[in-house]
Amino acid sequence: MSKISVVINTYNAEEHLQKVLDAVKDFDEVVVCDMESGDNTVKIAEKNGCKVVTFPKANHKSAEPARTFAIQSATSEWVLVVDADEIVTPELRDYLYKRIGEEDCPQGLYIPRINLFMQHEQHSSYPDYQLRFFVREGTEWPPYVHTFPTVKGRTEYIPRRRRELAFRHLADDTIASLMAKTNSYTDNEVYKRGERREERGENVRGARCEERLRVGERSSGMRETGCEKAHNYGVWALFYRPFWRAFRNYFLKGGWRDGKRGVIRAGMDAVYQFVLVAKAIEAKIKK
Repeated sequence: MSKISVVINTYNAEEHLQKVLDAVKDFDEVVVCDMESGDNTVKIAEKNGCKVVTFPKANHKSAEPARTFAIQSATSEWVLVVDADEIVTPELRDYLYKRIGEEDCPQGLYIPRINLFMQHEQHSSYPDYQLRFFVREGTEWPPYVHTFPTVKGRTEYIPRRRRELAFRHLADDTIASLMAKTNSYTDNEVYKRGERREERGENVRGARCEERLRVGERSSGMRETGCEKAHNYGVWALFYRPFWRAFRNYFLKGGWRDGKRGVIRAGMDAVYQFVLVAKAIEAKIKK
């Protein structure tokens, strides 16, 4: 029977780590790739019998630069990547083991995720698909925030109606945390787009980018796929991008079902888009 390794990237992740490890204890191997935490993260991982490897923190602001190293530190044929604030349900575990035993099993699976905002499950962000289950051999993860791994082979989506198979995201976003993420994530997005434009040219797309763009449409508002065009944004973008994102998340993706929370979250997503476009324009002016 094929084996599955769980890979968890950590940095000062003690808050939820024990719950996360309890949920994955029945997998064949658990690898914790720590980026030189200063709290009890490593002690908790070692106490639970995890394989612990270290990736230098340096100036990295996200886990993505360490993802490929963490994946290749696993020993099983299959890898499930779990964030240090995500719960794997027993149903998902059973589903994955069953799936890899079937002849038509793809080489990668997009898993839905349930997110919280103000102590309430978000309708607008679901299914927030994450490409987190795949064959270890040949998989690489780009070192940019909010990117998906490159998997050699076919990928599929777990049906969104199977909510029992979704990750449970323990992080309860607040307005303050979203504002902090807005500033950090938009900085990374602007840097990522500029670096990729320099390295590959604006016309490089390909099937993988098209796939990621489709995932972006299925995901949460505060997310970019990393494959968007390197736009020379004009003034109009400062209006239509925030408006469209708020409209889509509130009306088309069901944010209205979340009451006041839905209105606030749609507004925060609009702010994210405004800040992203503004920073892109600022970076262009500075060049």
